[in-house]
Amino acid sequence: MRKIFYILALAISLFLFPKPLMAQSQFKSYLSTEYKVSEKGTVRVSQNVTLENLLSDIYAASFSITLDGIEPENVRAMQDGRELKITKTSDLGKVTLKIDFDDAVVGRGKRRVFTISFDDNDVVTKTGEVWEVLIPKLSSGSDYETYSINLIVPKIFGELAYISPDFSEKTATDGYNVYYFGNSSQARNGISAAFGQFQVFDFSLTYHLENPLTKISAIEIAIPPDGAYQKVNYRNINPMPSDVRIDSDGNWLARYNLAPRQRLDVKAEGLVQTFAAPRQFPVPSTDSLNLSLASSDFWQTTDPKITALAKKLKTPRDIYNYVSTHLTYDYDRVQPNVQRLGALKALENPQNAICTEFTDLFIALARAAGIPAREVNGYAYTENPQIQPLSLVADVLHAWPEYWDEKRQAWIPIDPTWGSTTGGINFFDNLDLRHFAFVIHGADATKPYPAGSYKLGANPQKDVFVSFGKLSEKRGSEMEIGTKTTGGFLFLGLKVNVKVSNLGPAGLYDKEVKVYFDNKLSKEFKIERLPVYGNYDFVVNVPYGFFGQGTPEKVLIVSGSKTEVVPTNKLNFVIANVSIVLVIIFGLTFLVYLRLRKIPLSWKRK
Repeated sequence: MRKIFYILALAISLFLFPKPLMAQSQFKSYLSTEYKVSEKGTVRVSQNVTLENLLSDIYAASFSITLDGIEPENVRAMQDGRELKITKTSDLGKVTLKIDFDDAVVGRGKRRVFTISFDDNDVVTKTGEVWEVLIPKLSSGSDYETYSINLIVPKIFGELAYISPDFSEKTATDGYNVYYFGNSSQARNGISAAFGQFQVFDFSLTYHLENPLTKISAIEIAIPPDGAYQKVNYRNINPMPSDVRIDSDGNWLARYNLAPRQRLDVKAEGLVQTFAAPRQFPVPSTDSLNLSLASSDFWQTTDPKITALAKKLKTPRDIYNYVSTHLTYDYDRVQPNVQRLGALKALENPQNAICTEFTDLFIALARAAGIPAREVNGYAYTENPQIQPLSLVADVLHAWPEYWDEKRQAWIPIDPTWGSTTGGINFFDNLDLRHFAFVIHGADATKPYPAGSYKLGANPQKDVFVSFGKLSEKRGSEMEIGTKTTGGFLFLGLKVNVKVSNLGPAGLYDKEVKVYFDNKLSKEFKIERLPVYGNYDFVVNVPYGFFGQGTPEKVLIVSGSKTEVVPTNKLNFVIANVSIVLVIIFGLTFLVYLRLRKIPLSWKRK
């Protein structure tokens, strides 16, 4: 009886005097967060928290929330219109907010609803022409039953360039666009978005060339090319190259003819637009795609370890996820002229990776899985203090991979390095607007060399300068049509050698060329792409019939607003032909006359 009495007394005391506690297992928690961005880019964060009791004799006396990588300002906590006490502590880059409750909410299933609000100046960044939003992932250890986000952005920020993950719903109100993210695991890993049509970078690149031979030698340098995700406008290339050609990977190779022992500095200046989604761009040939499946010293696609892993992963997304989580970035290796390990060594030494290892491993696994992939070298803007200082004083570039998407018919750039170093932000579905390609390596793992690699001397200076810029008004290229005629003598046909030149400042695409004989269309075709300062050569064979029959008076080469008229000198040709015919007729007539007169055509000396 005594034991029963004690048990009843204990039960009554627990019911009458519940115990304050804040243990995760004793409550359910729900979190709904609103990020409201002002027109100046400041952000007010409001976190609506709901705590539900799981026991009848336990209530929450306080609540703590940890913010990773955030320095909140103007912090407040409110419940039912009254302000709650907040204690703020910081440790190793994390801030903990402890809210003390001034009342007891008792009873199983009972809920407490309160709001934590603060300013966060690190969510939104204006970079060049683009507003970027980066919402951090939930801190480790956070266990909410549901988690949702409302991102409220001013409409004046412009159109949405990209957002990851996808939002559940979009609404508009009072000059703002509202993006709602429901209860999903992807939103818990953070949200990245950008607003604006494109980014603009201003660049100045210097190439130091030398011909060590005792004869004239041609040297080609790689200047930044157009691509599906970028368009280049050149302000100046000094000195001007003799020609610019496009290789199988789409690189623009500028040609210079150097005299014996000549040294030459070339400076290329201009602007580049980078886009968040692929624009219409010429599709590579089957041969080019096949070259991006081959094995190399750095992309060991036939190694058993690589092939076995590729069979397991199969898709670009799975390969990206594996590479970005398996490798660890080694900041100590970020320095000029660092040794490139290649895919196999990166797989075997995952703790010693930099961007080249992340890139090489992705390419090798993708190619082994039958997916064309290639490397891009270039400039990538970052606020990472462990990388940025070196990029400002030395020409340390970034590397990232691209894979061929058959459905979209485009090379898709991704960045597993940044996916790893940013704590899991998605750089697969949307790269960003901060990557500027200098060269592409598909057919060859190392060539052509990017800007910043053309050095002379023991203490080379910095040759790569990139900064945010503004789009210039002059963006359309000028074209020139040059001609040179050969042949056209007597009964020989006339040939017109045509050179279509792109005078800049940008590349030309799908330029229609028509050839007319007088007013009759004889030939038409398209120049698929013509790089800045590049040339396209072709020959027009002009028909020359007997006495000028079928020969046009003139040849017209037309492309866009440009027309080049080439006279055929038909009259002179006809006169020459008639003259020759008359001479032949006169000669034959004279011979016949001599025969008829029986005048000997030869004699003997007596």
